[in-house]
Amino acid sequence: MSATKYIFSGHESFPCKSLWLKKGYDFVVAGNQFSSPQAVMELGVGKNMVASIRYWLKAFNIIEPTGEISWLGKYLFDEESGKDKYIEDLGTIWILHFNIINHLEATIYNWLFRGFQRERKSFSRDHVISYIKRRFAEDGKQNVFNANTIKKDVGVLLQNYSLPSKPKSNEDYSILLIDLDLIRQSMETKEYYFNIEGKRSVDSDIFLYSLLTVKCEDNTIPFEFIQEKVGLSFCMNEMETIHMLQELSKKYVNYMQYSDVAGIRQLQFIKELSIQQVLDNYYGT
Repeated sequence: MSATKYIFSGHESFPCKSLWLKKGYDFVVAGNQFSSPQAVMELGVGKNMVASIRYWLKAFNIIEPTGEISWLGKYLFDEESGKDKYIEDLGTIWILHFNIINHLEATIYNWLFRGFQRERKSFSRDHVISYIKRRFAEDGKQNVFNANTIKKDVGVLLQNYSLPSKPKSNEDYSILLIDLDLIRQSMETKEYYFNIEGKRSVDSDIFLYSLLTVKCEDNTIPFEFIQEKVGLSFCMNEMETIHMLQELSKKYVNYMQYSDVAGIRQLQFIKELSIQQVLDNYYGT
């Protein structure tokens, strides 16, 4: 039985609004506490939204589980040196999308993109719920599966990625991840589907940032690992991931080389390359 902790709640049923991460970052930097009675006034939102902002800051790895600001949080949102304080660059949203999948503070995102996507390209809410229930059972945790909690989590995930079918106001379009256009809803069948066009805007440096985030000390990375951890996170098929690795091999020819010899596909790092170096290249600094 796995000792991994599953997290399917904490957002208070609110998807993440575009300005919440900067608002929450500034709140933490100012030395405020989310548990303080003053948090509602300081953030200018309701009590449940205060909890939701804290949740999304952790889910996107802007703050550590300890509550401290993460390296990435400071890199993006610092008032003086932040690269994209108000999330105006689509690449920043791709970075945040990858983080919520990889950081495991919001289990459903990892399971949907790296697991469920392998089985289905179009789906209903019930398909996702059934998949999650099966994952619980496979891990011997069927007794802690809560259908209502999972149903709410699926609903919030779909709100985070897909355009609202019945928008009530412009606020419904201010959700952080919608601009990625990764999940769409069919008007005919009402089912959802992974949008193969959405990933076209993934920059090679953003892909490389993601790869450097998940790679361990080993400098030779099997293609299968890259596809599972990074390619699927961006809804890329194997050929698209190969093209990306070939592009990166040309762009960073002194740092890495992709090879496919006798059916063994792998990426080899031949010189150390830091995450900050890659992000600096992307943001032009």
